[in-house]
Amino acid sequence: MHFWLVTLPWRSLYARTVTAALVVALLLATLYQSQAAAPEPKRVLILHSVGREFRPWNAYAKDIRAELDRQSRWPIDVQEHSLVAARSGDPRAEELFLEYIKELYAGTPPDLIISVGAPSAGFFQRHRRDLFPTTPILFTVLEQRRVQYQSLTENDTVVAVRHDFRVLFDSFLNISPDTKVVAVINGNSPNEKYWQKEMRRELQPLDGRIEIRWYDDLSYDEVLKKTASLPPHSAIFWYQMIVDAAGVAHEGDRALTRLYASANAPIFTHDDAFFGQEIVGGPMHSALGGSRRAMEVAMRILGGEKPGDIKTPPSDFAPAKYDWRELQRWKISESRLPPGSEILFREPTVWRRYSWQISLITAVMLLQAGFITALLHQRRRRQLAEVQARQRMAELAHVNRFSTAGVLTASLAHEINQPLGSILTNAETAQAILKSPSPDIVELNEIVDDIVRDDRRASEVIRRMKSLLTKTPFELKSLDLNDVARETVGFLSTLAVARKTELTSLITPNSLPILGDAIQLQQVILNLVVNGIDAMKDMPAENRAISIRTSRVGEFAELSVSDRGPGIPGNKLKEIFEPFFTSKPAGMGMGLSIAHTIVEAHHGKISAKNRDHGGASFTIRLPLTHNV
Repeated sequence: MHFWLVTLPWRSLYARTVTAALVVALLLATLYQSQAAAPEPKRVLILHSVGREFRPWNAYAKDIRAELDRQSRWPIDVQEHSLVAARSGDPRAEELFLEYIKELYAGTPPDLIISVGAPSAGFFQRHRRDLFPTTPILFTVLEQRRVQYQSLTENDTVVAVRHDFRVLFDSFLNISPDTKVVAVINGNSPNEKYWQKEMRRELQPLDGRIEIRWYDDLSYDEVLKKTASLPPHSAIFWYQMIVDAAGVAHEGDRALTRLYASANAPIFTHDDAFFGQEIVGGPMHSALGGSRRAMEVAMRILGGEKPGDIKTPPSDFAPAKYDWRELQRWKISESRLPPGSEILFREPTVWRRYSWQISLITAVMLLQAGFITALLHQRRRRQLAEVQARQRMAELAHVNRFSTAGVLTASLAHEINQPLGSILTNAETAQAILKSPSPDIVELNEIVDDIVRDDRRASEVIRRMKSLLTKTPFELKSLDLNDVARETVGFLSTLAVARKTELTSLITPNSLPILGDAIQLQQVILNLVVNGIDAMKDMPAENRAISIRTSRVGEFAELSVSDRGPGIPGNKLKEIFEPFFTSKPAGMGMGLSIAHTIVEAHHGKISAKNRDHGGASFTIRLPLTHNV
């Protein structure tokens, strides 16, 4: 709306007065329109059966409140009460509750009454004439048999469900055909007694197929004892537990939770208000679906429709749904479930739960596999190189042994000639005795014993030389380092005598087990001793001495070779194991290098130092194979 004001100078005061009046009028009209458009709040009375926290009604009540808020076009003022008298059926308690409600709402009757559950519906139908006769009532959360349809007025309407206990039992028996016993859990309140009779009637055709056990005359503690010891191939049908035979009320989830904790059989039920933790599943009434249907009717009533004109057929069970966890627990195959069944609470696969972690781990593993492949290739190349190096070392050591044999030739010849000469003398003596008329047999036996001893002595010298010169592959075997040292000392004793050198050995009495190649280790000791003898050749004979010592140091076997020669120049100590390093005028410089290579091939270490009182000392350390 637009206003044009023409203001003349001589009429300015009048014009301002008119403008102000128009503004006030417009403000008043706007305020009146806004007040007229604001909807009046709707007063809704909800009457619960037996109490607000009893299942399944508490689940429906929660959904009803949520649907009221979601669907309502008006502000909703909700008042809730509970028909506690329905637990026992005491008429006096019901009369007192009736008077309380009448007095409470005498001046301001509600716009709509929502009756939740069969006990609440029975209360209103019994007292309809005395209690809000013209107020609309919506009866819901009840089975159709609990409604007295002939007593309904034009102000009443019903949103009910239809039970079929045979459908429930057949559904469970189809997925668990081995079931022989079904225990029925139901309370002892008036409403529960009614349903016990109805269940007995509907399930009578199953007599002979299964055994149905009824516990309505027991306290709940006794019921729990019975269900904890059911025979194999049993099941439990949970209807409800409002009040047990001992008169104890069971609110909330505790009764079903206790049953689930102690029972030894799967549990099924008629209403999904119980579904979600303890129940296997099957066809059930839908709490959310029923509440939505009921509140759609409530909105129509609050919108002005006559309740008696709203006809809503009873709803049947919703499509079957099952708890995957309970199917797994009781080993019920999914292949037995009816077509179109919904399976809830299925544990996600490892891939769905950890997809990015698995992808990352896979990528890391592939990367590691690449690194490992490369490392294995490098390791193979290194092992091949090590094998080739060992072959070269063995060949070089073999050449070195021939060189050492040349040094030992004179002493070895002397050591062999000695037993051979003795053998010859003894043989000639034996011939002379045999030519005599009466040979002395005793003396002949002694001569033969001498010949055998000298022959073995010569054979041992030849064996040592043969083992020294034999070309064998490098091979680690279990052996005692003390035995290697003793045999080498025996081999070198003749050389030491020939070179006028004192050779002593201090062998530890404790065994020194190692993994090694005896020939190669002998080569190391030979090289060290021969080097020591050569180093002392210009010294007086009385000062020439070499000692070989073995000992155990921690987890290592240790062998040392010490001489009294001039020692090693201090600036050469770090170079003596290098190839071609030598202090001999005619030396090749390979002996100590070969010794170093052989010791390293045995995973050991060789070191050298100068002794405090002159001479040099070489130490070999090899790992022991086990503690001794």
